[in-house]
This record gives sequence, C-alpha cells and structure tokens, in this order.
Amino acid sequence: MTPVLVGPDAVAGAVLLDVRWALGRTDGHEQYLAGHLPGAVYVDLDTELAAPASAAGRHPLPAIADLQAAARRWGISAGSRVVVHDAGPGTAAARAWWLLRWGRHVDVSILDGGLAAWTGPLETGEVVPEPGDVVLEPGGMPVLTVDEAAAVPGAGGVLLDARAGERYRGEVEPIDPVAGHVPGAVSAPTTDTLADGRFRTDLADHFAALGATPGTTVGVYCGSGVTAAHEVAALAVAGIDAALWPGSWSEWCADPSRPVATGP
Repeated sequence: MTPVLVGPDAVAGAVLLDVRWALGRTDGHEQYLAGHLPGAVYVDLDTELAAPASAAGRHPLPAIADLQAAARRWGISAGSRVVVHDAGPGTAAARAWWLLRWGRHVDVSILDGGLAAWTGPLETGEVVPEPGDVVLEPGGMPVLTVDEAAAVPGAGGVLLDARAGERYRGEVEPIDPVAGHVPGAVSAPTTDTLADGRFRTDLADHFAALGATPGTTVGVYCGSGVTAAHEVAALAVAGIDAALWPGSWSEWCADPSRPVATGP
C-alpha cells in the first residue's frame, strides 16, 4: 500500500505538486515562482482543490470532473506516482492528498516536512507538464454530511475538531460568523499532530488519548475541510480510518438552527 508519508529521497520520478497556501494569505503562487522543487507543479487550493464557497462551506469539494481536469493539467496519468507538499507541515498539501485518494488515485503521498525538508537545489518559474490522462471517480475516501457528522458523537463515535483550541472553545473566531464547536465534538488541533514541522512519531498514542483507536468511528472537521484533511492523514498514519466532513464549521454555523457549544 502506498505510504501516507515519504521523505525527500522518494520524490524522484514522481509527479510533484506544490500546494503553497495559508489561511489569510494569497501569495502562494508568488512563493512557488521564487523557488520550488525541480519539476514541481503549482496547485491553487482555492480554485483547483475546492468549489466556490456556498452554504455548503468555504471550501466545498470540487466536482469530480473539475478535479480530474485539474489533475490532468498537473500531469497525472493512471500510473503516476504523486508526491504533494507545501511550505511546511502539510496542512494544505494534505487536501490534495485526500482529494486524489477520494478520486481513487491511490498512489499519492505527502512529503513529510514539506519544502523545509528538501535540501537540494530549487528552481524558479512556472512548470507546465505534459497533460496526463488520469480518470477519477469519487468515493475513494469516506465523507460525512453535516447531519452525519452531528450524529457521530451520539452513536458512540468520535468527532474531532481540528481547529485551534481557542476557536473550538469559542474564545475567538477570526473567519466564521459564529464561535464555538459542534456539541459532542472533541478538541484535536491538527497542530498537535506535528513536532518540529513533521508528523509526530507517536500518533497512535496521541489519538488514543482523544478516544480514537482502530475500529472506532471517527469523523473530522475544521473550519472548511482543509486542515481536517491533514488530521485524516495523521489518523491514517496511526492506522485509524476517518471520514472527512468537507463543509465543517463553516457549513454548521451558516445554519442558525444548529446548536453551538462553547468552552472545553
């Protein structure tokens, strides 16, 4: 089975996707042009890894036809090995990892540590690969609707909130109109899965302390389904299957009839 994480020695011969994105910043492409892994193709998270914002959230899943067209533009074909990365710990790149696996292209891994883990030379400018011919079909990774996510805690499962703890507790909300969390959800900041910019080596113990173990029904959300994909990847490293709720908090708080919990 294709590993979730790989090191810099595994990038040779792979289709390299550079997903430089950070909440509140718009200069990912400029950063890419200034220096990137040789042969890496830039991927725009907002336009290629998400549909336009709607009542379904700030980053709804793209239509499978749109994702397939983008993947072909990136140079992905049926037999391609793909390695995705961003500037650092993979919190943006994991969205590409998750979407390609959701589209049933399973030979995709995350470069652990991202660009910071690369010690070789960088190249500048745009990379335009030969178009690929990959065929994508949805369903390769489990997805939760808003109602399914709400039902996870009451059904004996664990619903993990991957946002920062202060957003979960309702102390601050820099983006969405309502602060707080889904009743019954467990605070599990995706930053807690990292150590020195890489995935922790004790992830199984980390998630067990949160109630998530192999065989547990686990759902994950964040603000809009981006960093939650990183947490799904961390869970996969720990041997735990988890479903992503793409709409996440941005979908939940858009409906004033949904209850909101605050505090620890």
